[in-house]
Amino acid sequence: MNETNESDEREAIRAAKRERLLDESGKPTTPVHVESPVHFEEIVADEEVVLVDFYADWCGPCKMLEPTMETLAADTDAVVAKVDVDALQSLAQRHNVQGVPTLLLYVDGEVAERRVGVQDEGTLRTLVEQAAN
Repeated sequence: MNETNESDEREAIRAAKRERLLDESGKPTTPVHVESPVHFEEIVADEEVVLVDFYADWCGPCKMLEPTMETLAADTDAVVAKVDVDALQSLAQRHNVQGVPTLLLYVDGEVAERRVGVQDEGTLRTLVEQAAN
């Protein structure tokens, strides 16, 4: 298979996956795993409200926060993006992430809130709902 066909096939798979994960409004209903700094910038630029979870697989508090992030992705107007700080170290450094989990709330492409450590669902839901209005 040549490079063009492989690229087209990968894009078709990604498009099908995106369609399965979107609700009627076009917003993902599950957390979006950021694949690269460019992907991160696209998400932040394209969506009105984005809650970004900078996490690490080895981080206990990050694991505790995961069900909350899944619920917020499904139940709020925010897009929830997850950034693995080990895989995307340069992106974490660029956003001054020094501890995990670090949560950044973007509204219209700008950071509106920054939280470090586990946050309860009610607090995060209130932040997202205020940002969406």
